[in-house]
Order: sequence, then structure tokens, then C-alpha cells
Amino acid sequence: MADIIKLLPDHVANQIAAGEVVQRPASVVKELLENAIDARSNTIKLIIKDGGKSLIQVVDDGIGMSTTDARLSFERHATSKIQKAEDLFNLHTKGFRGEALASIAAIAHVEMHTRTEGEEVGTQLRIEGSEVVSQEVCVTPKGTSLSVKNLFFNIPARRNFLKSNQVELRHITDEFHRVALAHPGITFHFYNNGSELFNLPKSNYRQRIVHIFGTRTNAKLVPVGEETHVVKIQGFIHKPEFAKRSRGEQFFFVNHRFIKSPYLHHAVVSAFEGLIKTDTYPGYFLYLEVDPSSIDINIHPTKTEVKFDDEHTLYAILRSTIKHSLGQFNIVPTLDFERNQNLDTPYAYKDQEAKQPQVTVDAQFNPFLETSGKSPSAAQGYTAARKTGQWESLYVGMDQPLGDDTGFSSVHLESDGITGSIFEDQLDVGHSVATTFQLRRKYIVTSIKSGMVVIDQNRAHQRVLYEKLLKNTTVKQSVSQQLLFPLTLSFTKSDRAILEEIRTDLIHIGFIFETLDKESLKITGVPYLIPENEVGTVLDQLISDYRHEIAGEGFSQADILSKTLSKSLAVKTGEVLDCSSQLALVNDLFACKESRVSPFNKPIYVTLTEQDIEKKFI
Repeated sequence: MADIIKLLPDHVANQIAAGEVVQRPASVVKELLENAIDARSNTIKLIIKDGGKSLIQVVDDGIGMSTTDARLSFERHATSKIQKAEDLFNLHTKGFRGEALASIAAIAHVEMHTRTEGEEVGTQLRIEGSEVVSQEVCVTPKGTSLSVKNLFFNIPARRNFLKSNQVELRHITDEFHRVALAHPGITFHFYNNGSELFNLPKSNYRQRIVHIFGTRTNAKLVPVGEETHVVKIQGFIHKPEFAKRSRGEQFFFVNHRFIKSPYLHHAVVSAFEGLIKTDTYPGYFLYLEVDPSSIDINIHPTKTEVKFDDEHTLYAILRSTIKHSLGQFNIVPTLDFERNQNLDTPYAYKDQEAKQPQVTVDAQFNPFLETSGKSPSAAQGYTAARKTGQWESLYVGMDQPLGDDTGFSSVHLESDGITGSIFEDQLDVGHSVATTFQLRRKYIVTSIKSGMVVIDQNRAHQRVLYEKLLKNTTVKQSVSQQLLFPLTLSFTKSDRAILEEIRTDLIHIGFIFETLDKESLKITGVPYLIPENEVGTVLDQLISDYRHEIAGEGFSQADILSKTLSKSLAVKTGEVLDCSSQLALVNDLFACKESRVSPFNKPIYVTLTEQDIEKKFI
């Protein structure tokens, strides 16, 4: 039998590796920014065009590379970060595999300009699809400038899977935030299509957070700090009142590297237990420093997942540290059970002395005293007391003798009216019974000719709202409710970019807003379906869904907007609906074009026929 196992050519192996390292333009940005940081740069510039599809350029003022190093840097498994296997357990740099540049060069046009500090001239290197096109001497500043053009030019299938320029730019911005937040001591510049998005000077952690997410973020932050022999924790958490329904502004950094850890996230959320609502999430920026030998970062190609040696101890320390910070800065409400607040002296009376009340009474008054054999009269006992005030006009005629027919013998007690038996009315054939009822505050049960229908009230309302909102957005005939007092809401730069992207659809659906500055919007009108106190929550949820592409591929902005708003505004599970509201929701549901599934393709109702019910009694 002939041999069938063969070695792959280098260009094929590089393309396979590129599929693991380079998933989208944001992956290239991450690798190039980390290389610039490892080069001990003080200033880094990121230049993007067309969402990274046409150009990704990173310029740094680091140590640069010699001619030989520039050529070797594009070879697979060529790296300056480690020398032996033991170095994998003592990593202090970002990259160490030596696959990034080789993988990028395999699926793009790459051009590098680099020069070390001691050299007078530098090196220019051009590579297209793993093939070196040219290598020349050039004049260039100290450091390295690396341009990646026409990403996935030789893999059309991968290029077709890329999203729109706006979506890819959001992913790039997220990677930029993660790198910039982890290294506040480096100056960063971010340019997109010729315009500057971010200019981040050298600063500390708090200033870097404020520069990225806006000046209003400063009032939300609560500092966190703890140092033990296991871990050193520093950073900031958001105050409980700023918790959002979306998972935004949540960052973990371990040894200046961004990571994702659901286990540690649960520790943070549990520390906020009782301070925030169950469906909201706190924001945090937490920087952890641990012994490099106690973690393994080589378990995922993107190195965003880390394995800790002692996760349980780290969980307990992180949770207690956040609880301590919440209590130290008076975020947690305190109660003194030893003091009765009802007995406290009001502030306005704390310096005044107590005064004896001036009250005059008739000590001889007896309401049960009978006179002349008649029934006791309250007016006779009050004769002396009436002369001491000016309120006697209220009781004119009370001192006249009353007839015998007004005594207690003629008093009739008022009794409750008899309304009849409820059950008799329901059992009477001539009365109609309600056609709907609510089951466990979640389902609406109604009868049909063939049996009965059980409807999920939340999904049903989602469908009704979705079709109304989509019609308003498409026909552009929305009804807007003008606000008597306009709302001023603040957003980060990335959130503002999303709102500007969908601004037209928001106007068509009923929002009216104007720009105040780079961080604030003034809302003067909202759709009639949205309560005024829910506007901020709805917009936050809308931004979160756009950022995480909740609607999937192939949907228009109007469709995504309608789905998000219908999800936010629909009747929730647990809300009590009266009979008229239940009947109206059922009628609106079956008047929709598609009443079987919700906007998110989940079943809305189930039908139980009479035969199905009879089978249960067999």
C-alpha cells in the first residue's frame, strides 16, 4: 500500500494557522498592538480603513528590528519571547508563539518599515501571501510601522463571512479598549478613515478609564484594592445605582492581559447581591497580579482564557475585597437596630425645651347623666364648655331638647347589602363565563371551538409590538410623544457611534433627539409605547444588542431595532393582567401576520384539543 501521509506545504500550513489566529480584522489589531507593547513603545498609533478590510496599520516608537530580525519575524514559530519550555511558565510578554506575523502574512498584503535606535537606515519588507516580494533599505523613524492590506485576499470564503464595516469597527474598538485599559502608561492614538476617534495620553488607571468612557464615568467609580500573598487586586467597580441590564464595561486583567472568566464574574456579581436588581449587571475594571507560574495562558489561541492553580481562594478574596470596598465607601446601606428612629427629635426642635400643653376640660361632664327621664343628650353636658371657644357656631341647636323619637330606641343600624351568591351566578346558564384567565402570571388560557389555547403572554406581546414597530419604521409614520422636560443622557464614544449608525431608524420609530456634546444627547420625544422612565434602559439594551449582534446575520437595522424594542417593552412574566387586557392581547396576537412564533423564533402558544384532554382521563 502506498504512503498516504504527507507533510503540508508551508503556505497551506500558514493558512491553516491563520484560521486559528486571525478570525477577523480585530484579531490582527490585537496581535499588532501586543507586539508594539512588547517592543517597549511609548506611543502607539492605530490606523484603520473600511473596518480593517482595506488597511490596518500600527505605528510604534519601540526598539525596532534589525534586517535579519525583520525577515525572521515572519517565519513560523520564530520568537524572541521564549528560549526554552520552562519560559512558558514565567511569561511577562503578550505574544510568545511566533505565529501571529506568519499567519497574517499568509492571508494579506503586509508591508513593514522598521529601524533600531543605533542604525541610520531601516528595512522595508513587503510580503504577499507568505511570499517575500521585496526587501530594501529605507529611511524610517525609530520603531516599527506594519501595514496589513486586503485582508483575506486569497481566501474569498473567509472574506465573505466578514460583517459590515461598522460591525468590524466595533470589534476593533473593543480590542483597542482592552489593550489601552491594560497599559495606561502608553500613549495611544486611534484613527478611522482619516478621523481621530481616540487620543489617550499617558495617565493612570482611573484617568484612562475616564478618557475612554467619558467624563461622567468618574462619578460612577468606586476604588478597589487588596494585596495578599496569592493575588494583588486593584481597580474600580461601578456604584450599584449605575448597574445596567446589558453586560457592558466589564473588564478583567491578569498580569496586564485581558481575560474572560465567568467564574470570577460570578464572584463580582455575588458581592453585589442585594444591592442591584436580579436582571442587571455591575460594571467593573479589575486588575489582578498573580505569580506567572500559578497560571496557564496557553489554553486558547486568543489567550483570553486563563487557568488558575487555586481558583477557589481567588474567588473568595475577590468577593470579600469588593464587599469591603462597597462598605468602606458607604455604598452599602446600614441599619442601627438598637435605635428607634421614631423617638428622634426633629432637627428644627433639637434646641427647644418641651412645653406643657394648655388644655381645659369640664371635670363635671358626664355623658351618661339622665335628666327628666329622657335619654341622655350630649348637648346638655357640653353647655359649659361651649362658652370657652369660637367653635360654638358648629353646634348651633345642639342645646335644644330632643324628641323621644330620636333616642337610642329609634336608632337603626346600617347593614351590608346582600349581593347574592357568586357561585349561583356562575352556574346559571343564562350568564356568560369569562373567555380568558391568567395562569401563574405567565400564561393566558382561552377556549376555542376545538379545545383550548395556552399563550405565553411575554412572547405574544413581543410579536404584537414587533409588527407595530416594524410597520412604523418601514412606513415612516410613527407616533412620537413629546416630553415636557427633555431627558439628557450620556453615552460613551462607541455607544454614540452605534446611535449615530441607527439614528434614521430611531427617528422613524418615534425618537426625537439632538446632540449636545460628544458625550450627551437630549431626548425631546419618545415613541408612545415607551414610558419616560424606561428610555435610558431601552437605549442601553438596544446598544448592547447591536454590539453583540443579537439578531444574527442578514437582518436590516429596522428589523433589529424592532426586535430589541419589542423585547424591552413587552409584558414580563409575573405581571398581572385583568380580563380586558388578556382578551385584548389575544385578539391583537391573532390579528398579526405571524402569530405562531415570537420575533426570536420561539413558539407563542400551544393548542389542546378536546381529544387531547379526554385522553388524560382514560
